Amino acid sequence: MLALRIARLVVHLLSGMLICALFFPWIDRESREIHIRRWSRHLLAICNVHVQITSGSAVPRAQALVVANHVSWLDIFVLNALYPCRFVAKAEIRAWPLAGWLVEQAGTVFIARGSRRDLRRAFEGLVGALKSGERVAFFPEGTTAPQGTLLPFHANLFEAAVDAKSRVQPYAIRYIDHQRKPHPAVDFVGDMTFVQSVLAILSGKAIHARVTILRSMKAEGANRRDLAERSYQAIREALGIPAPAAEPQADGQPEGDEDPDNAQAQQA
Repeated sequence: MLALRIARLVVHLLSGMLICALFFPWIDRESREIHIRRWSRHLLAICNVHVQITSGSAVPRAQALVVANHVSWLDIFVLNALYPCRFVAKAEIRAWPLAGWLVEQAGTVFIARGSRRDLRRAFEGLVGALKSGERVAFFPEGTTAPQGTLLPFHANLFEAAVDAKSRVQPYAIRYIDHQRKPHPAVDFVGDMTFVQSVLAILSGKAIHARVTILRSMKAEGANRRDLAERSYQAIREALGIPAPAAEPQADGQPEGDEDPDNAQAQQA
C-alpha cells in the first residue's frame, strides 16, 4: 500500500511539473489558479488528507494578505486546495525534491535567512500582488512548530498590507485524527527531512485538516507590529492554545474596522 501511494505521488508530482512547463507560461492567472486548486486537492487525496473549513468561519477575502500558523509542508497545499495564494516561503523549500520546483512555478517567492535583499524583493512583490488584486500568503512564525504551540510572529512582511492598503486575514490550521486529537504524523519539526515527513504521512492513517478562516482586519493606517500581534492572538484563540503567562492581553478590534463578511462552514 505504501509503495502504491509513493508511486502515485511521484506520478502526480511529475504531471504537475509537466503542466507548469507546458501550460503556465501561456495561460492567465485565473486559469493557473484553477490548475493549482485541482492539483493540490489531488495531492491531498493521495496523502489521505481531508480538508474542511470549520463552522463559523469568515468569508475568505479575494484580495488580502493571508497569514497562517505553520505546522507542515502540507499547509501550502491545504490553503491552495481551498483558495490559491501566492506564497512567501523560506528558501529551504526550494530544495524539496520535485515539490520545491512546483511551488516556485506556482508563484512562490523564496527568502533566504538573514538576506535583506531577498526580504526587500519579497516585500515589493507582495505589495505589487496585493495592489493588483491577488491573495498572497505567508507564515509569520518563519518556521514550522509542533501542533499545540505557536511561535511569535515576525512583523516585517505585514508592512506590505499597510503599503498596499489591503486587509490581513488570519487562517488557523490544525490536523486531527479520527479521535479528533492532533495527528501524530503531521508535525514537520526538528531534524526531520522532507522525505521522512512524506513517508510518515503516506504510511499513516487518514488526516483531517481543519481550517478556520478568521475575520480580516484593515491594514491601511495600521502598525505592522499591531497587525502581527492581533493576527497571532486570533490564531492562538482559534487553535485553543493558552496564552503564555507573561503575554499581555490582546487589544480589542478597533472601532470602524469590522469585516462584514461572515459565513458558515463549507466542505472543501
